[in-house]
Amino acid sequence: MHLVYLDALSTDRVADWLRERRRRWPQATNPHLLVTSQTYRHPASPQISYGAMRAVFDQIELLPRQVWADRILDEARESADPVHLARLLGIHPSIAVKYVHAAHPDKALPRIR
Repeated sequence: MHLVYLDALSTDRVADWLRERRRRWPQATNPHLLVTSQTYRHPASPQISYGAMRAVFDQIELLPRQVWADRILDEARESADPVHLARLLGIHPSIAVKYVHAAHPDKALPRIR
């Protein structure tokens, strides 16, 4: 299992969604965070379809990978520690180093030829 800590804004949005979900489907037994009106009914149901998730991102004109990359870059700005990024977000260390360099170009070591 990989544990990811959420920032305050994300935590607030998740709490808002859980309240809305309980209001809409008080008898829901599906354990997944993200469900739809078709998938909330049973624990064995899938969490959410690709189409439903894509529709949400289309409304805000973003791709999920853009949101993920922004999250990594924001964390890199805060910590500047590639080991921390790799552990926190479950990314490969070489990817973490690239994000730290992008967030802190003034601290990057010169490339050796």
